[in-house]
Amino acid sequence: MTQLNSKIKDQRDIILGPVVSEKSFELADQGKYTFKVQKNANKTEIKNAVQSIFDVKVKSVNTLNRKGKVTRTRFGFGKRNDEKRAIVTVAAGEVINVFGTEQVS
Repeated sequence: MTQLNSKIKDQRDIILGPVVSEKSFELADQGKYTFKVQKNANKTEIKNAVQSIFDVKVKSVNTLNRKGKVTRTRFGFGKRNDEKRAIVTVAAGEVINVFGTEQVS
């Protein structure tokens, strides 16, 4: 019997943390939550991780890869790290308390 996925990942290793920004706060009102995720994680792994960690029903997952910004320093050029983000849409009526705030309906 062969194992399909030889690299079994822990669900909490896939989701690195929430993205805290004005845009992510606005999207949270629409049931969309933004997370930083591992660069090699796919949509199915992200969906399964969010469902198991937060105990919600995930409707869809959109991912985007952000290139790190090149900055100029006194000693030459530097570069911020690249990151992958996932915008997770949850089913109607489901809420993830990511930011530690109570949402009033």
